[in-house]
Amino acid sequence: MDIFAGTSIYFIPFYLKLTMSQNTQKETIASLGEFGLIERITRQAVPQQPGTLKGVGDDAAVIDFGEEVAVVTSDMLTEGVHFNLMYVPLKHLGYKAVVVNLSDVYAMNAQPRQITVNLAISAKFTLEAVEELYAGIHLACQRYGVDLVGGDTTSSLTGLTISITALGSARRDELVYRSGARPNDLLCVSGDLGGAYLGLQLLERENEVFKVNPQAQPKLEGYDYILERQLKPEARRDVVEAFKKMGIRPTSMIDISDGLSSEILHLCKASQVGCHLYEDKIPMDRQTRQMAEEFHINPLVAALNGGEDYELLFTLPLADHDKIKNDPDITVIGHMTAAGEGANLVAAGGALIPLVAQGWNHLNKK
Repeated sequence: MDIFAGTSIYFIPFYLKLTMSQNTQKETIASLGEFGLIERITRQAVPQQPGTLKGVGDDAAVIDFGEEVAVVTSDMLTEGVHFNLMYVPLKHLGYKAVVVNLSDVYAMNAQPRQITVNLAISAKFTLEAVEELYAGIHLACQRYGVDLVGGDTTSSLTGLTISITALGSARRDELVYRSGARPNDLLCVSGDLGGAYLGLQLLERENEVFKVNPQAQPKLEGYDYILERQLKPEARRDVVEAFKKMGIRPTSMIDISDGLSSEILHLCKASQVGCHLYEDKIPMDRQTRQMAEEFHINPLVAALNGGEDYELLFTLPLADHDKIKNDPDITVIGHMTAAGEGANLVAAGGALIPLVAQGWNHLNKK
């Protein structure tokens, strides 16, 4: 039934206002959170096309194109929510906006091929500023071998919003979903964690100092690594290429954008398994630990909940352990268990602490 049938268009805004008012009294977007909202609004998104092999619910959608499949993902970055132009250079922003999408494609064990860029921009931006943003976009395209093939540009009343869609491809038997982990699989991660979060804390601190004293010079010396982790992250193409060389196909995989604990819980839910994550195995860089100490933050909290590291979290069969044990860029941080055991952090003393998704949630004002 069409709820607008026979309804004057002049009454539609009133109807929507009434509906929003009623919904606010029952449940808010903030109470649902980002992932709860996604689940709510996509309940009816049931694939109708036989070529839709995977819809909502993974790092990217998968579409059948015969011998190969297409991988499609999209991400949006909004000024004031995802970035602060007081300390984020536009060239870095353009680069990062591309990389965060490519990371989702690599998390499917696929290769990115093309991107489209949609831009909503306000009149406060000069032509030079837009060119600087696109300089970063073009640099990322060159570095990762992808083509910018289209997009849209429109005006904005509230600043800058950049939305990028990335398209990739893979053979069907190469794809890796979040749902393939099994009990006793090794839980592994590339690189190190927590650096992007501590880099953000450092930038925020210096921005607050600048607000009070615009003449003050920012104190950023000695922290180049964590600043780059925040401002100019890299997608782990090298890890996916290493898988092929080692003859490895992970049983499940996801990129770490919202924090290690959140991503582990995504894998557990999709694969219907539990896990043991060992506190003393989580890799962290020296600068990350040093900055955490300066801020009186437990570095473990930064690694578990910080997000934006864009490392790959994946599971492997036990039989593949010998293939990765000497790789300095891959760390075994735990193993998967039966679903009934739940997802737990194994503390240094041996205690089991249930993992909670406390990563960044931009839909919750708290």
